[in-house]
This record gives sequence, C-alpha cells and structure tokens, in this order.
Amino acid sequence: METLVPDYERTEMGTIQIAPEVIEVIAGLATVEVDGVAGMSGGISSGIAELLGRKNLSKGVKVEVGQREAAVDVNIVVEYGRRIPEVASEIQRSVKRSIEVMTGLNVVEVNVHIHDVQFKAAEKIEEDETHARVR
Repeated sequence: METLVPDYERTEMGTIQIAPEVIEVIAGLATVEVDGVAGMSGGISSGIAELLGRKNLSKGVKVEVGQREAAVDVNIVVEYGRRIPEVASEIQRSVKRSIEVMTGLNVVEVNVHIHDVQFKAAEKIEEDETHARVR
C-alpha cells in the first residue's frame, strides 16, 4: 500500500498530499462519535472482535484512496438495544461528511461491518446474579 496519495493537489507553492492513515483516523473519529457505537473492531483479519480505545482509531478502519476519491470500510461493535440499520446509516453520513469536509476528497463508498453487540456492564452483572446456582 502506498503511504501517500500521489499528486493529490498541486498548488503554486507545491503539492499537498494526505496519507491514507490520516483518512483512517478521520473515519474512526467520525464513527465512534455516533450514538450506539460501543467501539471499533479489529475486523475479520484479527480473528476476534477486540475492542479498541480512542488511542488507536485507525484500527477497524480500512480505506482505499485515489487522487480525488476514497472508499471506506469500518468495523464496529454496536450497543445492545440500538437499531443497527439506523446506527449504520448515521455512521455512513458522519464518515462521508467528515472526510469530504476535512480533505476535499469525494467519498464514494462507506461500508459498515457490525462484528459484535456489546451489553451494558450493569445488565451483565444483573444477569449473572439472577442465574447464580449456588450462594
């Protein structure tokens, strides 16, 4: 994978190049800001859906970048009880808007992959307590 987008923008003073990793971070930030997203997933290649913190927002995001266009894949864990189609649609809008505003690239595709559902910690504790066989 090429680290810099070739000839992204030429100006009188030189060229402007945006690394694909920058676009991955923008997409990651736009994704985790959507209500209903519990976290980012490492994706299929990681073998298991591992939750990642804000420190590594490019994990769970894959981008393909051309000179004027970008395509994005995000891998997420959704919060239990949320309507998955609504969360996914909001992610698509948020990622597209953020990348286009910040970079000027035209986003042609935002694919959202849901890898898991996360239950709230309080619900897990209550569930464990109700199923305890021995006290």
